Amino acid sequence: MDYENARHLMIEQQIRPWEVLDTRVLDLLVRVKREDFVPPVYRSLAFVDMAIPLGNGQSMWEPKLEARVLQALDIQRGDRVLEVGSGSGYLTALLAALATHVVSVEIDPASKEEAERKLRAHGIGNVEFRIGDAARDWEGDGKFDVIVLTGSTPVLPEAYLERLNAGGRLFAIVGEGAVMTATLVTCVAPGACRRQGLFETRVDAMVHALEPERFEF
Repeated sequence: MDYENARHLMIEQQIRPWEVLDTRVLDLLVRVKREDFVPPVYRSLAFVDMAIPLGNGQSMWEPKLEARVLQALDIQRGDRVLEVGSGSGYLTALLAALATHVVSVEIDPASKEEAERKLRAHGIGNVEFRIGDAARDWEGDGKFDVIVLTGSTPVLPEAYLERLNAGGRLFAIVGEGAVMTATLVTCVAPGACRRQGLFETRVDAMVHALEPERFEF
């Protein structure tokens, strides 16, 4: 398989048409080899517009979603990033290439170990992996400039908004059922956040994601 041609077609036919034009993001998708993070059995599908199963109920986002999220977050050198859900480690690697430091929290030990191994193989050293349940909050590492929830959540936990530094950005896919909203939250001042719905999509919910209150009759 000609991976470089497949990567080029992915960018031109999937990423750009989804209005991802940030040259930093596009260049990053060329540099960080997506095929190295895909399970071997699915490697031929590394550049297809689909979510790729990872096992343990997890999946790897489709390429256009990864790119759109990176563009929306506008990560800068100096930023400190929290990723909730390490998954394949590919998004982790992309975040690490843009930021100064990344903390990635994974609930599944086997997934954490595999993602950590892949990042070591790529010489990426500015990521700290944690094992834990961060679906509703993560208290252990202070505040962040960027937070990314890689699984959906029916309700966005307010605790995460309190983890943002002033000017910080959070990305989450919020909702239930067939249609969910990709949401960007920006901390415009201490205690004040602005929410923006970016597009509709659907991804699997995080384990132990916060549920809305439900009335019982």
